[in-house]
Amino acid sequence: MRTSRWTALGVLATSMLMTVLDGSIVTVAMPAIQADLGFTPTGLSWVVNAYLIAFGALLLLFGRLGDLLGRKRVFLAGTGVFTAASLLAGAATSPGVLIAARFLQGVGSAAASAVSLGILVTLFTEPRERAKAFAVFSFTGAAGASIGQVLGGLLTDALAWNWIFFINLPIGAAALLAALPTLPADRGLGLRAGADVLGALLVTSGLMTGIYTVVKIEEYGAGSARTLGLGALALVLLAGFAVRQATAAHPLMPPRILRSRSVAGANLVQMLMVAALFSFQVLVALYLQKVQGYGAAETGLAMLPAAVVIGGVSLGLSARLITRFGERNILLTGLVLLVGVLGLLTRTPVHASYAVDLLPVMLLAAGFGLALPALTALGMSGAEEEDAGLASGLFNTTQQIGMAVGVAVLSTLAAARTETLTAAGSPAAEALTGGYHLAFGVGAGLLVAAFAAAFLLLRTDRPARRELTMAA
Repeated sequence: MRTSRWTALGVLATSMLMTVLDGSIVTVAMPAIQADLGFTPTGLSWVVNAYLIAFGALLLLFGRLGDLLGRKRVFLAGTGVFTAASLLAGAATSPGVLIAARFLQGVGSAAASAVSLGILVTLFTEPRERAKAFAVFSFTGAAGASIGQVLGGLLTDALAWNWIFFINLPIGAAALLAALPTLPADRGLGLRAGADVLGALLVTSGLMTGIYTVVKIEEYGAGSARTLGLGALALVLLAGFAVRQATAAHPLMPPRILRSRSVAGANLVQMLMVAALFSFQVLVALYLQKVQGYGAAETGLAMLPAAVVIGGVSLGLSARLITRFGERNILLTGLVLLVGVLGLLTRTPVHASYAVDLLPVMLLAAGFGLALPALTALGMSGAEEEDAGLASGLFNTTQQIGMAVGVAVLSTLAAARTETLTAAGSPAAEALTGGYHLAFGVGAGLLVAAFAAAFLLLRTDRPARRELTMAA
């Protein structure tokens, strides 16, 4: 049983790696995709947006379906859809086919990702082992982003852009074959326990509208009638979902899950933290390429030390530290280190020395290896076993919302500041650096807000939290 549980963790981590790789690997290949398939500049953005909208909007729904239909079934279905959609994406010969395939990839990723944490908490019930499992799972996600940038450049240059999708086929097939005997079989509660069709329509349409609005802010502007109108529609739909959940006989998302202080607080902290860290994950890469003149592969290698220290801390230290000092204290420590990361980035010069100006930033990224496993444990700790899939879906949903908000707000601020400096006569490199500095500063502010929320909302009394029990 012990071996089977750790093998199951390997399956879930592999699925997470495939999902994260797919999100980052595509960005490097975008110019090649545009040239080969004839995308317009506006149409090209949908290679990313189609995936993000499907993925972010369906996580909560699939999380609950995992509780109702069985988390293993939903995981297998999601992994199968993602793998088949990857084949379709790699074989695409027109923009429409690739966009449709990317949407289907988002659907499959949402199904598999939504239930993964729910499966983990039913497999690992002992606190120290659970901390180790969360550390492995968190490291996989953090490392996948860095690996994707390097791998995307290598595959596109050595073979063709199609292989960034074809590489998912053997990984997906292996994950499916290993999942069948290792993941725990669970029958679920049955659809009668939460078959809220109206609630599902409201939350899915609300999240899709909201994420679409956010990802298009850079194109239409935050104050445009289109942005404000769609944003208001998204809020109305989500408000309708909240009302429905309070009144439905069998709600899709029972209100009890948000009554847990750990669950609600951890999800709020995650939104703030992920929004801030977009400036590290994406804007640092842009700074290296547009200001420092790095190539795609060089950028990935320059950011590799961050992945290494995140992996070393999350796999080697975080579980022991969490067991000794508690999730809340380790989370706060990690957030302090991450504030230092973005604080240092506000001082990066136009002509930077990697060893002096950038390597310390990459090493301080170890804070992510402390913060994410602790935050994941807190986000899952307050839910009952029958709500584990829903708690997992909610945690992943707030992560995607935070990422979308970070992309929209920080990239828009950086672009606006760059335009202002350019209009004032600053050289291009100085103007870009000034824009990135503003985004890094705002990101640091978001992390300070995350620290305050964690300090005020999350409890220190570990024994008072309810632990999930092993699924029958």
